[in-house]
Parts: sequence; C-alpha cells; structure tokens
Amino acid sequence: MSHHIVELKNLTYVYPDGTTGICDASVRITHGESVAIIGPNGAGKSTLLLHLNGFLWPSSGSVRIGDAPLTKETIRDVRRTVGMVFQDPDDQLFMPTIHDDVAFGPYNLGLPNEEVEERVNSALSRMGIMHLKDKPPYRLSAGEKRRAAIATVLSMMPDILVMDEPSTGLDPFGRRQLIGILKEFTHTKIIATHDLDLVADLCERAIIIHDGRIKADGPTADIFRDEALLHECGLEKPFSMQSCPICSPVPKP
Repeated sequence: MSHHIVELKNLTYVYPDGTTGICDASVRITHGESVAIIGPNGAGKSTLLLHLNGFLWPSSGSVRIGDAPLTKETIRDVRRTVGMVFQDPDDQLFMPTIHDDVAFGPYNLGLPNEEVEERVNSALSRMGIMHLKDKPPYRLSAGEKRRAAIATVLSMMPDILVMDEPSTGLDPFGRRQLIGILKEFTHTKIIATHDLDLVADLCERAIIIHDGRIKADGPTADIFRDEALLHECGLEKPFSMQSCPICSPVPKP
C-alpha cells in the first residue's frame, strides 16, 4: 500500500523572519506505523507536521505522500489521504454548527447527502459528542472543541492520520476514549505530543526533534530508556516509567 507512505528527504524550512524551523530532516514512515513526534516546546514538531499536507512548503528538500511528491498539482489528492488535526481546534471549527464542521470535508469530496450524514453521525458518536451536533463551536468547552476537531477528520476517513497535541484539553475519560479510537485506527498514525504516556500506549516508534533537527528515531521503548538522550533533548520519561518517590525514595547520601 504505497499510497500510505510518508517520506521526507532533507526537509528544511526557514520562516520569513529567518528562523530555521526544520533543518535537513529525513524520515520514512510506512503503512500501518504508529509514530510519535516528540520534543520540547519550539523544537519544530508542528512545523514538521504542517508540511505533510501542504500547509507549509519546504525551503529545500521534498515531501512525498504515497507515490507522488507533494506539489501544487497533487495537493488536493494528498489532503484526501492525510487527515490533519491541528493543535488549536479553533483553526478547524469555522462553520455555524458542529454538524456543519464535521460534514464540511465529506461534502467537499462530492459524497451524496446520505453518506455524508452517515459519516457525520459515526464520527460524532465515536467522539461521544452527538449531543453537541447542533451547537455552535463558540459555545463549547476546550475539551469539547478538541473532540469536535478530531471528529472533523474522522469523517474524512483518511488513510494517514496526523495529530498535533490531540490529548490537550481532554479530561481523563476523553483521553481514554481518544486512545481507544486511535488503537482502532489501523492505518498510519503520526502524533506530535507532550503526552509521553499516550506515546507509550500508542506508538511503537518515536522520533525526537530538538532545535529543528532529528536527534533520534527508533523503537519507543528504547528511546524512553535512554535517560541521557531524553535529558539532552529536554524530555523526561513517561510517568508510567518513573519510580514512585514515596515507594522508592532516593537513598540519602
């Protein structure tokens, strides 16, 4: 299934003010992989993700989705393949009601009304927000907006799911629900997040970005065991891998 492949080659992006967001990044992600992009604030995680369906264009290097490079000519097909959940839900919710937001993508695919409604209802049900269907986005809490933003992407049934901080603003129930949904999604997942326990639950592979450069790429368990690497990149082990300070107190010198 080559159409599920994501490949970056020597990707560099320089912002208009001259700041380098990504520097010479090369990554290949194949069908069915669940990959975490981790790093401290400002490392370049969001910048990298925004290249995967043409919201940003490389200063140099290339992006390939499936069999074709990402270009002005292929961007429409790429955006059908790559579903993006943005870091800020307000960037994704712009219609009068949540129903309209979730239906927007399927309607733009040219799907018939009946199929659009099926997709909308399925996405809202999976996110547990059917009761918000007729609400305007501005009446929602931060967590409800996050769920609605994810539903807008699920309704598109993408082959590649890209998510930027998907668990931010979710309560514990919503977070568990999100993890369950993502475990059911059997296609390619690329998730940028500070929630390293979510990474440990979902992603077999992790990529660390630090100062715009890829510092590590490998099995998540191996990366989380490398304390020197994590410290160098401003990261800590997931809480689930840390010793309890009460049960295992640090010995006094």
